Amino acid sequence: MSSQRETENHPSALAQVLSEADAIDRAVYIAIATTDTPVLDGPMTRLSDLANYSRLWFGVAGALAVFGGRPGRQAALRGLLAVGVASAVANLVVKNIFDRRRPHRPDHPERRAARMPDSTSFPSGHTASAFAFAFAASSSMPLLALPLVSLAAAVGYSRVHTGVHYPGDVLVGFILGSVIGTTLPYVLDHHVARSHSCRT
Repeated sequence: MSSQRETENHPSALAQVLSEADAIDRAVYIAIATTDTPVLDGPMTRLSDLANYSRLWFGVAGALAVFGGRPGRQAALRGLLAVGVASAVANLVVKNIFDRRRPHRPDHPERRAARMPDSTSFPSGHTASAFAFAFAASSSMPLLALPLVSLAAAVGYSRVHTGVHYPGDVLVGFILGSVIGTTLPYVLDHHVARSHSCRT
């Protein structure tokens, strides 16, 4: 009898945990939204909009391809492939499973008015793409790991700062992008090594 009661309590306990996590998520969002940061607002809004359609990462990839030699071209290719995979998984798969609405931002300053996407909020596709590019590209050029990951983190934060995502959306986007960005290079290396062994 007691085991049956415990089983019945599991769904309510899980629902309570999720409810509390959502409350914390929204509280952190509100704290950021209501903190006056006039110095940060402009740069964060521009960075958030620059990351739309992965324009930022196409620009970084172009610079790597032109100035980075062979390692730079490999880094650019790996980074853009990772962006494509992360964007597809986040926007075409996960967003269709979790129908979370975007934040309501009537109290946001006008200087934080980044473009609000039409898609659902969870997870952050911008963040997933950012970290996927950073980890995949730096697998070919390790010295770029710190600046690329820092730039990806700034993009992720900018999505909360400008009111288009909750922090939880960004956190899951970070996890998704990091997994894809670190896994894809190994898959590519394995494929290249296997092709080479088949030829020989």
